[in-house]
Amino acid sequence: MKHTIYLDLNRCTGCYACVVACMDQNDLQAGQGQPLWRQIFIVEDGTFPDVKVTFVSMACMHCQEAPCLRTCPAGAIKKEAGVILVNQDLCIGCYSCSMACPFGVPRFGQDGKMQKCNLCIARVEAGLEPACTRICPTGALKFGEINEMMMQAETNTIKRLVNSRVTSITRG
Repeated sequence: MKHTIYLDLNRCTGCYACVVACMDQNDLQAGQGQPLWRQIFIVEDGTFPDVKVTFVSMACMHCQEAPCLRTCPAGAIKKEAGVILVNQDLCIGCYSCSMACPFGVPRFGQDGKMQKCNLCIARVEAGLEPACTRICPTGALKFGEINEMMMQAETNTIKRLVNSRVTSITRG
């Protein structure tokens, strides 16, 4: 069964709990030459007084047809049970994966080798959820079977469309 992480943009407050949980789970030390595998991006939109700030918690998307996997000349990237994994021993640090990834996910450590989110595969194999989704205080990050998460995304999109339509009618 393939799993994924779903981000509800309406719930993310940019608290960085997911980033810290990922760092803890993967023994990453910020500022010590180790890149962060999960990051928060801040998107600002609008003009005063109608300003909106959206927080986007982002890590590897574990793409169905992963461009990083297809472009790696060393065969260091593989897909297991829907999770894109990197074999550091095979990585030659050529940055092909970084250039191919549309999300800018591959990160490179001081050793020049690529590293990234592995969907906390050891936790998932033990029947646990990834550290980032477990810790999320607002429930913005959810982990589950891919079809279930797609249904959640569709439901949330429909709700947003209906709410925006109702708002425009009442302003009208």
